[in-house]
Amino acid sequence: MPKRSRLGQLAGLVAAGLVVCAPVAQAVEIQAPAPVIAQAAAVHEVPSQAPPGPVLDPAETDKANSQETKRKIIAGVAAAILLGLVILGRRARSKKKS
Repeated sequence: MPKRSRLGQLAGLVAAGLVVCAPVAQAVEIQAPAPVIAQAAAVHEVPSQAPPGPVLDPAETDKANSQETKRKIIAGVAAAILLGLVILGRRARSKKKS
């Protein structure tokens, strides 16, 4: 079997995808909404107010921010320690080679 180029493989995958997905796309039927007859005199809609959003407590926000800062500091220290271990390991390995 001859080797196919990347472009040929891509074209084959696209063609296979179109063959597989085409029946699904044809099966979807778009239905038009039924006509609505509105009587202007009988229907009066009053726009309702949106419900108020959540109330944020500054004390809770400060607490959450301090916890997030603490987590970031811990992650940074751990990353620095791991980086130091990697550098020391590479240095020891290079000295062992020489």
